[in-house]
Amino acid sequence: MESFEFSTELVPGLPNELGLECLTRLPYTAHRLASGVCHRWRDLFQSPDFHYHRKKLGYTQKIACLVQAFSGGTVNGPKRPGELPSYGISVFESLNRGWYRLPPVPKYPNGLPLFCQLASCEGKLVVMGGWNPVSYDPVADVFIYDFTTQQWRQGKDMPSKRSFFAIGACSGRVYIAGGHDENKNALRTAWVYDLRKDEWDQLGELSKERDECEGVVIGEDEFWVVSGYGTERQGQFDGSADVYEFKSGEWRVAEGIWEPGQCPRSSVGIGKGGKLMNWAELDTAVRVGARGIMLGGRVLVTGSEYQGGPHGFYMVEVKEGQIGKLEKINVPDEFSVFVQSGCFVEI
Repeated sequence: MESFEFSTELVPGLPNELGLECLTRLPYTAHRLASGVCHRWRDLFQSPDFHYHRKKLGYTQKIACLVQAFSGGTVNGPKRPGELPSYGISVFESLNRGWYRLPPVPKYPNGLPLFCQLASCEGKLVVMGGWNPVSYDPVADVFIYDFTTQQWRQGKDMPSKRSFFAIGACSGRVYIAGGHDENKNALRTAWVYDLRKDEWDQLGELSKERDECEGVVIGEDEFWVVSGYGTERQGQFDGSADVYEFKSGEWRVAEGIWEPGQCPRSSVGIGKGGKLMNWAELDTAVRVGARGIMLGGRVLVTGSEYQGGPHGFYMVEVKEGQIGKLEKINVPDEFSVFVQSGCFVEI
């Protein structure tokens, strides 16, 4: 976005170009308060074009949004034996190493849908799918969190209920593929959600069924649907990927890009030369339950050394495709727990 048009001055006494530059430099934590100054400021701060303007000039910040169990395992008192814990979204700000929790989704005040998927789109957090936390039935819900207003809104439901699907986002759209339906049948279908239009469009089918696959967006070029397995091959993870090219709108198959038999869920990263890598292979400290969230030139990596072991949090430097060593970071006790899934949001 090269220019904005305003009928009146953004900041009294200043040319609009200078007023815009002043507001562009406000940290995102001040946007909600600044939005209350006047309607012009509110419309500006909530505009996707303003987000891209700040991104172009280098004033955005990447944060990590993580799905974690609540402290004590629930919101309203202890769980009964056999019940799953309640989950919420934790936020890690890499610049100041600060942690906080997002408010609950109004439809699910006592915890997110279990195994829901996260993606970021135009400075907003998108939550899709999963299981109803009370009935454990699959849901098609879509929720969007706006960091400027600090409020949730509900988007148009996914075309069908699905769980454990691949997800990724690019240029205002969220891509989903694979997973399984409410009857636990593995899926081949893929869809794209347009955040601004609140509409879904089908992307055709994958080359094969891919349950428990992982989604990775590489640059602004491709959406990779990595590994997974078919209905009749429960747990037998495939070594290939289906790749959707944004420009051509076509799918292709990439063979031999993942270790057959290994679950790719949240473990897939982008390493040297843009190649896929497994975060669990970085260090023995994160070989179990590894997760990696790209935060610009650094990666937040979480995981355990052994099954049931304490969960560690680390920062890793990524420079010119080279992966550095793990740097352990101090995390408050309530956030030092297993990370079920996550993504970065540029705000």
